[in-house]
Amino acid sequence: MQDALTLLSTVFGYPAFRGEQEDIVNHVAAGGNALVLMPTGGGKSLCYQIPALMRSGMALVVSPLIALMQDQVGALTELGVAAACLNSATSPEDARDIARRAKSGELDLLYVAPERLLTPRFLSFLDSVPLALVAIDEAHCVSHWGHDFRPEYQQLGRLVERFPGVPRIALTATADQQTRADILHYLQLGDARVFLSSFDRPNLFYQVLEKHNAKKQVLSFIQSEHPGASGIVYCLSRKRVEEMAEWLVDNGIHALPYHAGLGHEVRERNQREFIREESVVMVATLAFGMGIDKPDVRFVAHVDMPKSPENFYQESGRAGRDGLPATSWMCYGLNDVVQLSGMIQNSDMADLQKQVELNKLDAMLAFCETPGCRRQHILGFFGETSQPCGHCDNCLNPPVLYDATVPVQKMLSCIYRVGQRFAASHVVDVLMGKTTPLVESTGHFGLKTFGVGKEFNQRQWRSVIRQLVARKLIEVDLARGQSLVLTESCRPLLKGEEQIFLRPLAAEKPSIRQTTDRWLRTEREERLWQALRRWRKGRADEHNVPAYAVCSDKTLRELVERRPENARELTRIYGLGELKLARYGNDLLALLQENREEG
Repeated sequence: MQDALTLLSTVFGYPAFRGEQEDIVNHVAAGGNALVLMPTGGGKSLCYQIPALMRSGMALVVSPLIALMQDQVGALTELGVAAACLNSATSPEDARDIARRAKSGELDLLYVAPERLLTPRFLSFLDSVPLALVAIDEAHCVSHWGHDFRPEYQQLGRLVERFPGVPRIALTATADQQTRADILHYLQLGDARVFLSSFDRPNLFYQVLEKHNAKKQVLSFIQSEHPGASGIVYCLSRKRVEEMAEWLVDNGIHALPYHAGLGHEVRERNQREFIREESVVMVATLAFGMGIDKPDVRFVAHVDMPKSPENFYQESGRAGRDGLPATSWMCYGLNDVVQLSGMIQNSDMADLQKQVELNKLDAMLAFCETPGCRRQHILGFFGETSQPCGHCDNCLNPPVLYDATVPVQKMLSCIYRVGQRFAASHVVDVLMGKTTPLVESTGHFGLKTFGVGKEFNQRQWRSVIRQLVARKLIEVDLARGQSLVLTESCRPLLKGEEQIFLRPLAAEKPSIRQTTDRWLRTEREERLWQALRRWRKGRADEHNVPAYAVCSDKTLRELVERRPENARELTRIYGLGELKLARYGNDLLALLQENREEG
C-alpha cells in the first residue's frame, strides 16, 4: 500500500494535506467508513481518490451529474490515474470496454450515476469486480431537508448489504444537522466517523446590495471587479436568465444562458463551453451548478435572493475553489422575499416541510439585512462560531445603526390604518402623500398617516419594510395580495415602549470595493501569464479536457511569481505531479526561458 503523502506529491503535485484530509484518507484507506463535510474547494475529492490508489481493487464513485463525472475523469487521466465513467452518454462499445478494464483490474476509479448503479444488471456486474471502496459524492441529495433531494440516493444504503466489508465514504459541502442525520440513516453509516471541517471560505469576499436596477448593477460589478474572468450569475426565473445573458452580451461580456427550458443539446454545449473555456460568464437558474468542478470561477453573483443559507453557501462556494481570491455578490429586494414565499407556500410540499423552508428563507433574509459580519452570520447557520472576518462589506464598511423609532412607528401606524389589506407600494404611497388612483379610490388621502413620511423616498421606505419583515415585526400576507400585516411583536413599538435601530438607509449609488486580486506587477509578468494561458488552452484542446485539468490558475501563478529555471525547481511548483512534469516540463521551461530573454 503506497504512502498517502507520497501519492499526494507524485500524482497530484501537492506539497501537503489540508485540514483533516490526511486523517480522512488514512481512516478510509484502513477500511473505515466516513461522513465528510467539507466546504466547496476544500479538497473533498482527494479524500476518496487517494484511498482508491492506496487500496487494492476499484473504487466506485457515485456522482449525480454527467458533467461532473466527465470532468473529474478527464482531470484524473491527465494525472495518469486510470479512471472512467458510465452514464447515459456512454456508447455501448465504450461501456463494454470499461467493463473489461474493470474486471481485469485496470481501473482505479469508476464514476457512475445512482440511477445506473441501482439496476440489477449493474449490481450483478459489480459482483465480479473487487471493490476498494464506495464514495458517495453530493451526499446531501439523500435528504428531503437538503437542497438537492434525489430519491435514488435513499436506496444507496442497500450497498452495505450487497458489499459488506467495503469501506464507504459520503461527502458533501453543505448539510445542516437534520440533513447529516438523514445521510447517516439512509446510507446506513451509523458506525461512520464524522469529519466536520470548518465551513469558512476565507478567500471569498461577501457583498450584498439593495436591488435597484439589477442588470446595470451586475454589469457594473463585472466590469469593475472581474473583467475577463469566469463567473456565474444566478437568476430565479428562465425569463430573467435570457434577459440578463442578452444584456451582458450586448455590453461586451461573453455570457451564455442555462436553464431547464433550453434544449438538452444547448444546455450541454453551453455548460461544456463554460467549463472548457476561460472568461465565460454563465447566466443560469439553479438548474446549473451542483458538482461543477471548475476551480477558476472568480465570482458568483445572485441577482435574486437564494431561498436558504444552504443554497446560498453551496452556490456562492462555486467561486474560488482554487483558493485564490473570489467574490460572492448579491443584490436583493422585498419582491424576492415575496416571490420565494409564494413558491414555497404554493408548492406540493407537506406542511411541516413548508414551515422548514419558510424558516430557512427567514434565515436568508436575516443574512441579507444583518449589520454584522456576513461570514460570521453564515457560519453561525451551520453551528460554527467565529470572530468577525474583517473581509466582507459590513466589516470593511460597518453600518452605523440609526434610531428609526419614529419612522418605524409611522410605517406600522400606516399599515394599521389602511386595514392591513394593502401591499408595500400602496402603504409607501400613502406615507409619502402620493395621490395615486388607488389612494383616491380608497379614500386613504384622508388618513392621519397620509403624507407623514415625506422625509424618505420610496427606496428608503422599502428598505425599512425589508428590515421590519426580517425582524418579524410585519409580515407579507400572500393570501391577501401581498398585504403588509402587523405581528404581535410590534405592539411595544407602537405604544412607544421600545426603541428600534436599523441599518442606514440605502444610498443612491452604493460604493463597490475593488476586491479583485491584482497580483500581476509588471508588463513582463503579464506577458508570461498570457503566454502560459495560451499554452494551457492549446494542450487542453489537444487532450479534450478543461484547461484547469492541464494546469490550474494557482499553478500558472506560481510559475509567474517563482519563475523556475530548471527541472529541479519545477518540481516545487504547486500542482505539478510526476506525469505532468514528464509531459509538460520542457514546454514550461522553454516558455519561462523565452520570457527571461525578452526581458
